[in-house]
Amino acid sequence: MEQQFLREQSYHRAKKRVKDIKGFYVHLVVFIAVNIFISGIIIFGLMKSGASFTEAISNFGVYSTPIFWGIGLFFHWFGVFGVQFFGFGKDWEERKIKEFLDKENNQYKNLKQ
Repeated sequence: MEQQFLREQSYHRAKKRVKDIKGFYVHLVVFIAVNIFISGIIIFGLMKSGASFTEAISNFGVYSTPIFWGIGLFFHWFGVFGVQFFGFGKDWEERKIKEFLDKENNQYKNLKQ
């Protein structure tokens, strides 16, 4: 009975994790699509007002939305993937301790030979 409960809990955690990852990727696609559209409108409007393409593309208004929304997207990414992305998951400390112990044991064995 307890084992079934643990499997069910694991399933629900995995399902939530997949939902979180999917939500991040949807956010990323919307971020890209909307920012291309907004930047295009701003560039088109500036060029219609008489600015050259170079002036229009270098306008801060073209980059302001992606920059500030990108900060929010970064925090969403960090919330979903967090430090696990860099290899610092829950078992990181245990893996490192085991790695150092193995290394020390190998050095000790080499000294004995």
